[in-house]
Amino acid sequence: MASLNPLATLFLSYLLLTLLLSEAKHTTSSKSTKIGQGYRLISIQDDPNGAITGLLQVKENNNIYGPDIPLLRFYVKHETENRLRVHITDAKNKRWEVPYNLLPREQPPPLKQNIKRLKKKKKPLSVSEYSSSELVFSYTSDPFSFAVKRKSNGDTLFDSNSDSFGPLVFKDQYLEISTKLSKDASLYGFGENTQPHGIKLHPNDPYTLYTTDVSAINLNTDLYGSHPVYMDLRNEGGKSYAHGVLLLNSNGMDVFYKGTSLTYKVIGGVLDFYFFAGPTPLNVVDQYTSFIGRPAPMPYWAFGFHQCRWGYHNLSVVEDVVENYKKAKIPLDVIWNDDDHMDGHKDFTLNPISYPHSKLLNFLDRIHSIGMKYIVINDPGIAVNSSYGVYQRGMANDVFIKYEGEPFLAQVWPGAVYFPDFLNPKTVSWWGDEIRRFHELVPIDGLWIDMNEASNFCSGKCTIPKGKVCPSGTGPGWICCLDCKNITKTRWDDPPYKINASGLQAPIGFKTIATSAVHYNGVLEYDAHSIYGFAQTIATHKALQGLQGKRPFILSRSTYVGSGKYAAHWTGDNKGTWEDLRYSISTMLNFGIFGVPVVGSDICGFYPAPTEELCNRWIEVGAFYPFSRDHANYYSPRQELYQWESVAESARNSLGMRYKLLPYLYTLNYEAHISGAPIARPLFFSFPNYVQCYGLSTQFLLGSGLMISPVLEPGKTEVKALFPPGTWYSLFDLTQVILSKDGNYVTLNAPLHVVNVHLYQNIILPMQQGGLVSKDARMTPFSLIVTFPAGANEGVAKGNLFLDDDELPEMKLGNGHSTYIDFHASVKEGTVKVWSEVQEGEFALDKGWVIDTINVLGLNGNGAKATMEIDGTQSNVKIDITQQSYLYGQGDGEKKTVMAGMKGLNIPVGKNFSVTWKMGS
Repeated sequence: MASLNPLATLFLSYLLLTLLLSEAKHTTSSKSTKIGQGYRLISIQDDPNGAITGLLQVKENNNIYGPDIPLLRFYVKHETENRLRVHITDAKNKRWEVPYNLLPREQPPPLKQNIKRLKKKKKPLSVSEYSSSELVFSYTSDPFSFAVKRKSNGDTLFDSNSDSFGPLVFKDQYLEISTKLSKDASLYGFGENTQPHGIKLHPNDPYTLYTTDVSAINLNTDLYGSHPVYMDLRNEGGKSYAHGVLLLNSNGMDVFYKGTSLTYKVIGGVLDFYFFAGPTPLNVVDQYTSFIGRPAPMPYWAFGFHQCRWGYHNLSVVEDVVENYKKAKIPLDVIWNDDDHMDGHKDFTLNPISYPHSKLLNFLDRIHSIGMKYIVINDPGIAVNSSYGVYQRGMANDVFIKYEGEPFLAQVWPGAVYFPDFLNPKTVSWWGDEIRRFHELVPIDGLWIDMNEASNFCSGKCTIPKGKVCPSGTGPGWICCLDCKNITKTRWDDPPYKINASGLQAPIGFKTIATSAVHYNGVLEYDAHSIYGFAQTIATHKALQGLQGKRPFILSRSTYVGSGKYAAHWTGDNKGTWEDLRYSISTMLNFGIFGVPVVGSDICGFYPAPTEELCNRWIEVGAFYPFSRDHANYYSPRQELYQWESVAESARNSLGMRYKLLPYLYTLNYEAHISGAPIARPLFFSFPNYVQCYGLSTQFLLGSGLMISPVLEPGKTEVKALFPPGTWYSLFDLTQVILSKDGNYVTLNAPLHVVNVHLYQNIILPMQQGGLVSKDARMTPFSLIVTFPAGANEGVAKGNLFLDDDELPEMKLGNGHSTYIDFHASVKEGTVKVWSEVQEGEFALDKGWVIDTINVLGLNGNGAKATMEIDGTQSNVKIDITQQSYLYGQGDGEKKTVMAGMKGLNIPVGKNFSVTWKMGS
């Protein structure tokens, strides 16, 4: 569901512009204007824990954006070999930071009330004190600045000392710090943001971080999540180096990227920087997720296809959708309800007329029996209704955010609502109990938490109007009908510096919780705003995990640093346009960098109606999103994939391949969980030395070497795709070879029902035979595709496979319910060998999984010279040799390249095996 459809978006824009013309006091300028004169270092000391602590004194006071904080403490520590922390705060008074219980991490030493001027060191900080680390911290005393360098090559990664921008500024509601950047640096990150120029950050585009219910169709605007992190990728003499920088701060901020500099302007909190040394993109995400939390393990079915719509008015419509997918032979694992199942849009309720309880339970019994799942939406706003049990228990437990001592009143879909305060331990317990109660009523398989930025249809201090029904039940449900007054009397509601909120410098309390509202322990919404959805996600995860001891599935709209540890994400309200199809790739790839690898966009667009051709092309991309779901707006025509026969054909083709790839996707989920590795990745993750792919946003990888090159424009039956150096094989036709010696653009045929997917050399890809439900697909025989460089006389390939009981909360080896296999292959002097190394094979053996087929691509020769041996014993399985054809790249006189295929092998997955044979010349 969305709060902003096209009409609402226009209405919002009109309201914002009107408000801004009358109320805006300051304008946010991206020009480099010096706000202060900076600080000077007055003392420094070593700490017993290996850190250093210093005191900074302001050089000259001014009152632009408020008075300067006179004395700061900075604290620097190498927390690991590859992670450096630089923490700067008020030396005397505790300031807001992201709560340590929500994002667990080391705490700096407590502030000292009686500060003594410490004797300044005679010699400056030297490299030798940090010799065990890849990152080197240095500083300049007056005006204070600091730099972080890479020890191995001397590169400066961050440097706040420059004449081209202002020095450090630290006021209560305005923090500013800048860094120089290498002119060769490619930057990625700073979300959530729909980036029209692609994944690579674009100089002078606005990057504002503040969680906001503004639909994803709005470009260069702060959207649902806040991720103040970026990755910097540089190429020096053909070798790449990547590092990451996180500013752990939940307050609203503008980031000004000029190409050769980056300036943060933050409206509160502290400067808490973490530097991640890399040096590869995968290393950066590994180090980052090691700190913020590894991505959540997802159940196997989460990687199936999902169908949703806002507007399934009754249960019979949902039953028809499931039946029509089955008739059309299109895979479907999960059916969703937006708020249509609710009684009056109220959380944890059922509409007794359109979703009668007994009939819903019968339906769920039927779909559960075949392995399908059911998920419903849940919004944080709790209806103010004295006859509503959820509200009654919430009031009794005092769980709501307060304004002037009373619960803060807002409006969302049910009408007047209060917002739970998820920073309050009592709220977390109450929320878990409400989820438990609803699960006893309806055995849902996961929760979709929406509108949790938090979204509010009204602004300011509101009361329930007397003498009229609100909402009236007619007209758009998102129009504010409460009696409201603007709140501008506090510096929290009207801060001195205006971030570029909603792309229009909207007041930061506009259409959300008033920023002077108060959470548990006196925490201001002003500080905690952007972690609201994150806190709700953690509470929801705890509740679901406690239900039946199963692995939770949560989809959250609002995210923050660390959300990927608990939830998947979809990119919110997009349009059914070719532009939005293209943007979806960049946003998906960004979330992999943010540590939220299970991500996707509404396939075919949320609104308005997509064209038939666009929906064809969108499912050909969306079938390869880590999270693959078709979702549409209440006001849009139906767009399930079977609504057009041509789209159904494209869906059978692309989703058919997805379901064969489920073991690969699930293994990527395991890799994400243990190392943070994104499931969908930009090409530069695998080819960091190949600069031509640094800005590529129209293709992507699943894992290290499965490349999707979709059609993203109308009327096209070809696609021009970039192939990094090496050999690539078409996954839909294994006989087709592209040999890209130095990296090339290749024009590929792409008629309406075709999506181009290519597998890179030196890989072993595990697949199964597919099916209409992942539960069935999961029990089909395995096949392995082995790829060598085309025509190579020598080569190696490897792959892996993780299998487990996906209902268990933990995803790991050693619990007796999982198996891990490393696959290897080699070719040398005509001898081909494929073998496995199995860890804890009992689980796979109990399931009876077998490898039926192995196809080895890129071999040099004409046929098999000798019979095949399996585990040293001669086999009567025939080796079929098929000539492979070059679509691109074969030179004159090059040897033939062939594929060797074996079928009917019946090799147990859970045992080590070895298959060998010799090729003829």
